[in-house]
Amino acid sequence: MGIDGLRKNGFDGFLPIADLTDRHRQIPDKMSVYLVVTPDGFAPQYVERGAGGFFKGRDPNVSAAILSAAWVKDARVVNIGKAGGAASSSTLRKRLRQYTRFGQGQAVGHWGGRYSWQLQGCHSLLICWKTTEAEPRNVERELIAAFRGKFGVRRFANLQD
Repeated sequence: MGIDGLRKNGFDGFLPIADLTDRHRQIPDKMSVYLVVTPDGFAPQYVERGAGGFFKGRDPNVSAAILSAAWVKDARVVNIGKAGGAASSSTLRKRLRQYTRFGQGQAVGHWGGRYSWQLQGCHSLLICWKTTEAEPRNVERELIAAFRGKFGVRRFANLQD
């Protein structure tokens, strides 16, 4: 699904990762789901040492072969995430701050999306979101199921469902 389709499905934002720190007040302080989406014309190229931080002393980087095998051809969405809900008091603003801090090399607990930080031009990836009154984990599961239904595999930067 392209950006226009995501907008029609209620997603907002579409901010480049590079802009999130300066524009964090635009990010809702609510329960939400979010997507990391490639900008128009994005072609994956992998870097050996990504921007991601070493969390609990673990190296977040993997080989280019692993990244290439994980890339989902023709998919614009590279990561699906959630913020808040019954199991977490986090909000979208807090969760995306964690995500961007991890991508700035800090030791922050946002390990699941780490492959995105080994993409050349990773800071040009777009973040969009959809606030929800429903349990974010349930909405996230629906998005994951739709992605798997279309592509038959997991998203590039999600290491588990």
